[in-house]
Amino acid sequence: MIYTRNGAEALAKRVDVISPGTGIRHWGTVFFGPRSSSGPGPGPQATMSELTPNESVMPHFHGVSMFQLFIDGSGTVGNRGQQLNPLTVQFKDHHTAYGPIVAGPQGLAFVALRIFTGNSEPVYLDKPGYRDRLKPSKRRNVSSEPIVFSVEPVMQHREAPVWETLLEDPQDGMHAQVVRIGAGQGVPGPDPHLAGGYYVFVGAGSLVHDGQELPKWSMVAVENNEAGYLIQAGSKGVEALVLQYPRGDLD
Repeated sequence: MIYTRNGAEALAKRVDVISPGTGIRHWGTVFFGPRSSSGPGPGPQATMSELTPNESVMPHFHGVSMFQLFIDGSGTVGNRGQQLNPLTVQFKDHHTAYGPIVAGPQGLAFVALRIFTGNSEPVYLDKPGYRDRLKPSKRRNVSSEPIVFSVEPVMQHREAPVWETLLEDPQDGMHAQVVRIGAGQGVPGPDPHLAGGYYVFVGAGSLVHDGQELPKWSMVAVENNEAGYLIQAGSKGVEALVLQYPRGDLD
């Protein structure tokens, strides 16, 4: 199936949540699926967390592979303090620990994108028994350089689509790209059958789907049983992330 979510409509339903990792009240938004899940469910799962200034999330892992997008604010990740500036893309295999994530003085917003709903509950390394929940994994934890989006007239008047690779592993099809498309133009997305399906995430401009313009921070999830998907720019163009999941990672 193909799933779509208008970013503005999703954010209008932002709620206060208590972080299981910090016990601090911050903000959460659900795009697809439940906010957290302990087992299989229908469709994709995508959520946003917005941390308070200087909030710290302890190292942990999840049972489902994901792309994570750091889209607003600032912060660091890991013991070496890797900088997180908008818009940074990370890919993390299932059962792969990462953290701590520390928000900067203006807070930090990130989106976790999973192509299917599974056991996404965080397992914290400072809690007893976490080793018993580890499973074999490629243990990838890779990140891109921050993406710079075009100013509006450059985006709008782009004459031909441009693709740029951010992260890639040809062995299993994991691939993160940004595509820049001028106003009214369209370009086919990747063949969904190549790997585990993909997301299209609007970083700037708007995406047209079924005659409706999806604004910044909207998303489309294309499962790998689809024939294809046309990425269609809106009236001012679009710059979108295309995030393809590994083959054989759907259980």
